[in-house]
Amino acid sequence: MARPKPELILSEDERQTLAAWAARPKSTQRLALRARIILACAGEPSNKVVAARLGVCRGTVGTWRGRFVARRLEGLVDEPRPGAPRTVTDADVERVVTRTLETKPTNATHWSTRRMARAAGLSQSAIGRIWRAFGLKPHRADTFKLSTDPFFVEKVRDVVGLYLSPPERAVVLCVDEKPQVQALDRTQPVLPMAPARTERATHDYVRHGTTSLFAALNVATGEVIGRCHRRHRHQEFLKFLDHVDATLPRAPGVAVHVVMDNYGTHKTPAVKRWFLRHPEYHLHFTPTSGSWLNQVERFFARITEDRLRRGVFTSVPALERAIADYLAEHNANPRPFAWTADADSILDRIRRVCDRISDSGH
Repeated sequence: MARPKPELILSEDERQTLAAWAARPKSTQRLALRARIILACAGEPSNKVVAARLGVCRGTVGTWRGRFVARRLEGLVDEPRPGAPRTVTDADVERVVTRTLETKPTNATHWSTRRMARAAGLSQSAIGRIWRAFGLKPHRADTFKLSTDPFFVEKVRDVVGLYLSPPERAVVLCVDEKPQVQALDRTQPVLPMAPARTERATHDYVRHGTTSLFAALNVATGEVIGRCHRRHRHQEFLKFLDHVDATLPRAPGVAVHVVMDNYGTHKTPAVKRWFLRHPEYHLHFTPTSGSWLNQVERFFARITEDRLRRGVFTSVPALERAIADYLAEHNANPRPFAWTADADSILDRIRRVCDRISDSGH
């Protein structure tokens, strides 16, 4: 004969509470399952039948039936786990988080775990756990720059419109300069990479001069027209424009839309006269402090990472040859950058940044 089961009778309030726990989306899955077990047991005395219906083992049904009969609804809640009691209270956590966000230590720009531990009277590991739980990283800092251009919105829509919906029978070029590219040589030979050992170079270097890279990126194809000049004046920019006009392949009657920034060499009288003599060129200026809108900046970041930052150059001509070789290899298999952000999403993101920092107190 099976052991007798404790009688399970639900009051109307208990039934409503259990039904709410079982159906509420915010209930934990453990509590929802226990509530369904008790509701099923109220109309079925057999644990085996309830277990089969809910897809659990018979012992689980028996455990929660017994706990409910003994302690009613409180019996369905997890019991306190064994172990040492908490030494860091909620008030301690709130105090550390508030102090981290709203204050700075004396004679320092940011908190460290040791410094905060001394100030809060807690252990360094406790501070580390609190910061990780709330995603606080006082040792890290980022940069930002908001444009103050009065025509910022109009320029963003103009430039982004060229990227997403370029005019028919037109070429879109992103033009800019990467000035003061240094020909740096290490004072001792670079030690090559080996298994379990990274490439190593001396921290000091010898400067052999600089050059400036003038570049025009074709937005549609990804090809880059580039040329190096030793100086960075409007005279060199005019020479580069002549080079672009002579090199750029296009059919007669095709317009050229040029995206560039507000640098002084781009607006001198001589440059303005050049564009007047070439009416097929149409200028589109990025906003002040908005160089991130110019796609050629992405190419500059790529050549810096791939070829320049860790390069060793014994002279400026060697540096210029390396840049020319990189351009030739890039243009042999060019790929355009995929611009996906429309003007509305860019402006909305900037609006959210402004809302977040408008009451920062600085």
